Amino acid sequence: MSSIHPTALIGKDAEIGVDNSIGPNVIIEDGVKIGAHNKILSGVYIAAGTEIGNYNEIHMNAVIGHTPQDVAFKGGKTFTLIGNHNIIREFATIHRGTKEGTFTVIGDYNFIMAYCHIAHNCVLGNKIIMVNQASLTGYCIVEDGAFLSGITGFHQFSRIGRLAMVSALSASNKDIPPFMTCGGRPAVAVGVNMVGMKRAGISAAERTEVKEAYRLLYRCGLNVSQALEKIQGTLHSESVKHLVSFIKASKRGILDGAGSSEETLKSRKAAETSLASEDDSEI
Repeated sequence: MSSIHPTALIGKDAEIGVDNSIGPNVIIEDGVKIGAHNKILSGVYIAAGTEIGNYNEIHMNAVIGHTPQDVAFKGGKTFTLIGNHNIIREFATIHRGTKEGTFTVIGDYNFIMAYCHIAHNCVLGNKIIMVNQASLTGYCIVEDGAFLSGITGFHQFSRIGRLAMVSALSASNKDIPPFMTCGGRPAVAVGVNMVGMKRAGISAAERTEVKEAYRLLYRCGLNVSQALEKIQGTLHSESVKHLVSFIKASKRGILDGAGSSEETLKSRKAAETSLASEDDSEI
């Protein structure tokens, strides 16, 4: 049996699994599907078209699956899918897809802190951390293990690669390659997330190859095509292959590196200072 507070409002045809705790003033709209062992705290609003897995924690006044903030939305039937073992903190907002039949998708073991926003049609993998007020606009893709620091913003259709790390107060309008650390306004690549890679179980040899790939991309004066040619000719680890595949699939282009101009040097210094102060124990 689930524990449902008497002030909670549960819509018709909502499916609620076993051993859920649903707090005061929670609203669950018609047709929502909720798995087992979830903790849904007071004031949470879960809108129609939402499916939630198991062992999630959704904190006070979060809004899940509401209509997208998109002028193209015409009121069609769209969806929000959330996996297992996620923590969604206070006042976070997650909106459902825009076009008929489309989805916003969140995987497993993600930590979405207070006031974060995940817009329509975003796709998040697993073990992602979004710090307070990190905001994803529509159609963003975030790969496993990415760390998005507080008060960060990302352009529509942009992609954030596996184990990438973004410093606080940054804004990015291009794709952020896997394993890179970056920051600034606009964000620039400043290094490799070596600690995160180590904690994710990536071998020292692969980490060394990714570091060399970063050097070829951002420190040798090569354009992206030239750098990829050299990387593919000399580096062959699975992590580098993923990095190359990600870059080749980019439609917006990847982040610039921190150059020698005064502006980019300031961006690099600010990013490095912010990243140094982050608690990277989460990844």
